[in-house]
Amino acid sequence: MPFQLKEIEEKITDSSAWEKINTVLNAHYDFSDGISISVKDVLVIITVIFLTTLLLKLIFRILTKKLPEADKTKFNVVFGYFRWLVYVVILLITLHAVGVNVTAVFAASAALLIGIGLALQTLFQDIIAGVLILLDQTIHVGDIIEIDGKIGRVEEVKLRTTRAVTRDNRVLIIPHHLYLTNSLYNWTQNGSTTREGVSVGVAYGSDVQLVKKLLLQAALSHDMVLKHPAPTVFFDDFGESSLDFRVMFTTNDSFQAVFPKSDIRFEIDRLFREHNISIPFPQRDIHIIQNTSEANPKE
Repeated sequence: MPFQLKEIEEKITDSSAWEKINTVLNAHYDFSDGISISVKDVLVIITVIFLTTLLLKLIFRILTKKLPEADKTKFNVVFGYFRWLVYVVILLITLHAVGVNVTAVFAASAALLIGIGLALQTLFQDIIAGVLILLDQTIHVGDIIEIDGKIGRVEEVKLRTTRAVTRDNRVLIIPHHLYLTNSLYNWTQNGSTTREGVSVGVAYGSDVQLVKKLLLQAALSHDMVLKHPAPTVFFDDFGESSLDFRVMFTTNDSFQAVFPKSDIRFEIDRLFREHNISIPFPQRDIHIIQNTSEANPKE
């Protein structure tokens, strides 16, 4: 009999302890008329955030599995912004699930969120474009790119911008959002060699076979022009004032292509002068019609 009384007392004590714990867990704290939260809700939120953190780490490892080590660091910064956005969304969903009126939270911060969103719109575009560049490896350090009529050699790919150096040794800072609205030309993605060309017009009646021979000679005379594949001459068109030709050649340094192109033009001019081949300039015939009534006015 005493043993049974002891068990009953323990059960009553345990029941009383659980009631106290439940009372503490279910105690609500009012922050405003529409926002009230309990200790149990806080524990639920902490658990959800912890599970979300584990899931985000797993996603990060999957996305960066094949990225170079240098790009992983850059992507980690980008992923940090995404991580905080996910936390905010998960927090709001969890608050709504535990009975908190999230509409009041949105109403209190709506104006602030709209202002921040408008101010950071371009920044977010740069970051999103930077993420795409890192993931699909569109641009690498050392690539020669052309965008919006500007040409540069890539020196550094950052999170928000690409840093390149132009041919005249000026630093070109390219915001990544320009990649979303402009065509990007990567001259060296298919290899280090590129095809270049020099156009020239000769007078009608010139020996076109001799012109072709001299153009090939001028191209092959330059050290930066590769012998294989060999240069090629195209007869482009019968122009208004000239026969239009174009010599195409391959170089292994397209960033410095302006120099061999200039030298080849000098050589073409010299060879044409030696062989009496003239480069015409546009000519127009002007007919002046005189008004006879004004030339011989009546007296």
